[in-house]
Amino acid sequence: MSAINIPTAVERILTAIDAGQKGYICVRDVHGMVRCQKDTPFRHIHNRAFLVTPDGMPLVWALRLSGHKDADRVYGPDLMLALFDHGQRQGIKHFLYGASPRTVALLKQKLLEKFPHARIVGTYSPPFRDLTDDEEQTIGAMINESGADVLWVGLSTPKQELWMARMRQHLSASMLIGVGAAFDFHAGVKRQAPRFIQRSGCEWIFRLACEPRRLWRRYAVAIPSFILLTLSQLCRLKEFRIDPEAAGDVPVPAGRREPLDR
Repeated sequence: MSAINIPTAVERILTAIDAGQKGYICVRDVHGMVRCQKDTPFRHIHNRAFLVTPDGMPLVWALRLSGHKDADRVYGPDLMLALFDHGQRQGIKHFLYGASPRTVALLKQKLLEKFPHARIVGTYSPPFRDLTDDEEQTIGAMINESGADVLWVGLSTPKQELWMARMRQHLSASMLIGVGAAFDFHAGVKRQAPRFIQRSGCEWIFRLACEPRRLWRRYAVAIPSFILLTLSQLCRLKEFRIDPEAAGDVPVPAGRREPLDR
């Protein structure tokens, strides 16, 4: 988990783009962090990321308890707006990949209304199925031809992280950023929790109330597990080290099927 906040995240991303550095960014919540403990390829993908941002307040509190006093929430939708804002001044080129054709069209429209000088050089809504190798090559060529500096990926987790890790070596964009439901929120097709709820650490209650059938099992497992893991680390009962093999490439089969979350 990167001990950062929105200003430092934007600064590091813009610096990387200016230097021609390549990487991908995982915007991570408690559920995803807990999943990393049991899913080794998924954990390796995060350990190799340029940044893993604290998407929820419980992760921010854990970072602060560990001594990172300046750490703050780097929420996917907020990071997207901040980078679009600062990117206007530097001519950063954006590509939007994910969601439905209607949602991605609305997203582009609303972003340009908010940031009229933003450069959105392309959009693509992939089919809701596994892509063939030929399709991925064609899509990769299209994204590369756009000259994008930042590729925003809104496929939901874990599909977007698997896709970014698999496609990173084939894409010329400096940064791939997986922001999941940010596409739906900014397009106005999905309701976002009020700001005071987001900052309270209780956003999961709001989301559970909106989608109880889909989310109750996730939160019933993730929240107690995260508390136990955090206490284990703070009490020095367990260490979480980056696996040495994570420095290499992690094979991510193109046809790997995963349950999708948002």
